[in-house]
Amino acid sequence: MEMSFGKQVKTWLILNDMQQKELAKMLNISNAYLSDILLDKRQGKKVREKIVKIVNERGASWLADC
Repeated sequence: MEMSFGKQVKTWLILNDMQQKELAKMLNISNAYLSDILLDKRQGKKVREKIVKIVNERGASWLADC
C-alpha cells in the first residue's frame, strides 16, 4: 500500500525535526491551507509541486510527485 502525499510529507517533517507551520512559512501560505492540501481537502497543485521541490532539494527523493 502506497503512502499518501500528505503522509509522506508529514513523515518527512518528522524525520527533519520540522513543524508543518515552518513548511507553510517557507511556502508563503497559511498553515490551514497547507493542512487542507496534506489532508486532500484541496488539490493545491502548484503548492504540491513546491513541496516536492523543497523536499527533493533537501535530499529526500523518495517523495512521490502526487
